[in-house]
Amino acid sequence: MASASTPKASSQKTPLPAVINLPAQRARHRIDAAGQVLGRLSTRAATLLRGKHKPLYTPSLDCGDFVVITNAKAIKLTGHKIDQKFYFSHSGYASGAKVTPMSRVMEKNPAKVVYLSVKRMIPANRLRAKQLKRLRIYAGAES
Repeated sequence: MASASTPKASSQKTPLPAVINLPAQRARHRIDAAGQVLGRLSTRAATLLRGKHKPLYTPSLDCGDFVVITNAKAIKLTGHKIDQKFYFSHSGYASGAKVTPMSRVMEKNPAKVVYLSVKRMIPANRLRAKQLKRLRIYAGAES
């Protein structure tokens, strides 16, 4: 026998934000990196870019905000990372491996160190490129 009292179907649905309204709801966040630890700064920026701080966060939608990071050259690294960390890249050809120490990358382009750190904290999926477009990093105080 069917029961007379069935739960409402609408009470079981998860509210999803309207995709049309998401760009209008984007806020702007400014982060001064002077004296901040690289990993903690990167997790904060990645959280804001993904929109995980919002109550209507949905992993399959791009609901994050804009993030501007200044003073990337003044970030703080814990331990001996400046000497011990290396960045690896490969051209695809035989013996095409390149290993660059973090100290050299910090001298040449400190914004790249912060960018790579934030990029690697965002899941590698179709939304990552869209989320990283809203990230701006400046080596100095200018913006």
